[in-house]
Amino acid sequence: MSDHLEERISVETMTPTQIVGELDKYIVGQRDAKKAVAIAIRNRVRRQRVEDSFLQEEIYPKNIVMIGPTGCGKTEIARRLARLSGAPFVKVEATKYTEVGYVGRDVESMIRDLVSGAVNLVKKEFQATVEEQARKNTEERILDALLPGSSSKSSSASSSGGIGDLSDFARNLQRSFEQMTGQGSSSESQSAANAESAPVQSTASSDGNGQEDAEKKARVRELMRQKLKAGEFDDKEIEIEVSSQSSPMVQVLSGPNMEEMDMQLQNMLGDIMPKKSKRRKVSVEDARKILFNEELEKLVDPEKVQSEAVRRTEQLGIVFIDEIDKVCGKNAGGSPDVSREGVQRDLLPIVEGATVNTRHGPVKTDHILFVAAGAFHATRPSDLIPELQGRFPIRVELEKLTEKDFLQILTGPENSLTRQAQALLATEDVDLTFSDDGLEEIASVAFRVNDQTENIGARRLHTIMEHLLEEVSFQAPDIENKKVVVDRAFVQDRLQSIVENRDLSQYIL
Repeated sequence: MSDHLEERISVETMTPTQIVGELDKYIVGQRDAKKAVAIAIRNRVRRQRVEDSFLQEEIYPKNIVMIGPTGCGKTEIARRLARLSGAPFVKVEATKYTEVGYVGRDVESMIRDLVSGAVNLVKKEFQATVEEQARKNTEERILDALLPGSSSKSSSASSSGGIGDLSDFARNLQRSFEQMTGQGSSSESQSAANAESAPVQSTASSDGNGQEDAEKKARVRELMRQKLKAGEFDDKEIEIEVSSQSSPMVQVLSGPNMEEMDMQLQNMLGDIMPKKSKRRKVSVEDARKILFNEELEKLVDPEKVQSEAVRRTEQLGIVFIDEIDKVCGKNAGGSPDVSREGVQRDLLPIVEGATVNTRHGPVKTDHILFVAAGAFHATRPSDLIPELQGRFPIRVELEKLTEKDFLQILTGPENSLTRQAQALLATEDVDLTFSDDGLEEIASVAFRVNDQTENIGARRLHTIMEHLLEEVSFQAPDIENKKVVVDRAFVQDRLQSIVENRDLSQYIL
């Protein structure tokens, strides 16, 4: 069972406090938002435990609106939450959708994207449970290619004369092994020679030779298996048979609202088109990867994957709708036909609960959790149409990042930017260290630039770190002093002039 599946199961026993604790490992601050999403996930678990099936179906998720500037952690909270719970997750931008019938994507496509992601998620989990068997099957297929006719499946062909006399086959098998490994057992070679020269005198002796040949085949196959596992045949070229299916058709439908119909049509025609196989000459190393993927596909039941993916989408799916503030109100001076309000009205039935047809079957959206987010600089959540407001009862305002938050972002998370920079430069044998006053100065610069120019939240640290370490990264392969210390003086020397020039900092930082 995969680690991801284990996480999904463990989250069912986690309290909201523990869920917030997990989110704290990757996201700094924003406790109110973390609490809101933790309660939403816990309520899903509670709903599943309700014994009254009618009441269970009537309990709907409490959708959330996150209000805050870009870069403050809105998307990351939703993404980490989905990863923690093993839930299907999709992020969409509200501005990419337009009223049905006009240029833009159909809002139902977000559900199709969600269930497609769920299928990939479930397939990986199912494949993780059969990986060992897939490796064994792959090994057998490679051995069959290295030693043609040596598998048990070929016994009938051998006995019927398809590959000649069994004594000849045993001898050829032994020779193949000696040629490929450069080794050979003199006693086995002598036995094969004796078998070739010995006359066939009776049925009993023929049976004896057949048993002896079978033992030789098994012995040689086992020796080849050991060599294969040791990687000694990785560079050798073999011929394998792989399944292939050419695309049944090219895209024949055009238009932004036809893309899903086109995918469904191609998928339907692809199912009825027979799969073909072709022979390819590849190295053993490449064959192992190709055949392993084929065996994984064979061992996983696609119908079970599809059924579980649809179930998980309906019960655990999370849709993150970003830039919801951009579709608030009506267009100013724009065509009334293609309106922002029209997008909201198209979103409404999906959020309220509808059945969407996908290539994997119909999907009900009643219990999917919708998390909307926006900066709401020029608009307010109350500018949304009343019906949509009612479907997002929980509103959370995310806090503006402080200088202390920036410092914690640099040092706290397991995937912090400072750790990433150190790991990258370590590949060039450069020892990069950050002093406490250096980290404080970086945090101070990020906060000041955000405050004086455009507030882009934690993303400001990415641009600052890139500019700060640009020269070190460039000279890393040739630098003589392999130890670099980023202290306050180092930071001020490279960033102070840019920070003081506000106009320039807008473009560089």
